[in-house]
Amino acid sequence: MATSIKIDDELKTRVQHLAEVRQRSAQWIMREAIQQYVDREEARENFHREAMESWAEFQETGLHITLDEVSAWLETWGTDAETELPKCHT
Repeated sequence: MATSIKIDDELKTRVQHLAEVRQRSAQWIMREAIQQYVDREEARENFHREAMESWAEFQETGLHITLDEVSAWLETWGTDAETELPKCHT
């Protein structure tokens, strides 16, 4: 699928400069930038969706782990006294 975009002269110059410095084509630079943006925004969308699903589950069940419980658990990481993840509770 061929798509064209319009960019102002300043941005075009900046892209061309990066392309020269990186020894890549301007098209490669723009495609890479778009790919990274889409990846980042999809990850952000997934994080938001998972957070909303977790919130809905908490509202239904009341199951949770407190910050203090998680902090205490994380403090054991990498030690001889490393513990299992605390169990969810109401």
